[in-house]
Amino acid sequence: MINQVTDVRSNAHDQIAHAVKSLGRSPQRIKIFDALHSGKKKTLSIEEIAKKTELSRKRVLEETIKLYNNRILVRSKVNGDIAYTRDSFYYQNRNKILSLARNKEKLASFPTKTNPTTMASSVIKIEYPKNAIRVKQIYLDDIQSFRLAKKRKPVGACGPIYETKLKKGIQKIIGEPGTFQDWGGEKNDLFSTRFLIKGQRLNVAFAFKGKGTTGRLVPKKMGKNGDQIQRLFSSCADVFIIQYCGEIDESILELMKTCAITKSFLERKIIYFGIIDGVDTQRVISAYPKAFKMN
Repeated sequence: MINQVTDVRSNAHDQIAHAVKSLGRSPQRIKIFDALHSGKKKTLSIEEIAKKTELSRKRVLEETIKLYNNRILVRSKVNGDIAYTRDSFYYQNRNKILSLARNKEKLASFPTKTNPTTMASSVIKIEYPKNAIRVKQIYLDDIQSFRLAKKRKPVGACGPIYETKLKKGIQKIIGEPGTFQDWGGEKNDLFSTRFLIKGQRLNVAFAFKGKGTTGRLVPKKMGKNGDQIQRLFSSCADVFIIQYCGEIDESILELMKTCAITKSFLERKIIYFGIIDGVDTQRVISAYPKAFKMN
């Protein structure tokens, strides 16, 4: 009789995290786990695992013993050869385990007893009267201050650019002569009362993410404490824009919308919000090349 590896009565999240940590960053171990926890056959011999993963018998022996010692697999024998049987709990959660094993950031935010911050946090839903909320997501083509960029077709994202260069270029385009010094607790990177949307002059607050930020932009990359979006919306503005030279995750827009709804309700006015990603940044730069020439 084969004994179950996991205790179904214990915390499921901890069991999943244990499996992920047992796999580590080893591509071979991940391959073996995947092979054993997919398909109809529950038990595979070393030779069968080697064939399925295209790994050598020696490597399969080295990696399966690590999974066995971490109680991820059950050891047995098939026709005199060492064999391993998958665990039903890990089989049911195979996709989640493999997803976390291949993504370090996802694992860091995965809630467990030893990492309870995500698990302990609760979502508080606040409902506002619909007639008291006026928010609108805007796009580059809606902004009159960048009207020349509307004629530029998307041709791909721009490369990494220094934040100072971007900020000074945008200042020149919208005609803002002010001086803005960077410091840790600022509400915004650029503020202006000269921003135009469909003929209307509005206050705008920008947050720029320059060369120091890489990869897809997500909320936790917004400031040292991940609160840059919230600080941006504390500015005395009507329009809030986040600019980044790469890809901007949907979660940024979701958080911006939430902040916009709250601000609209509290201040009883329409709030505009939007993003300028790498593709739209390239459109702006190509439409206003002189503005981005550094003296």
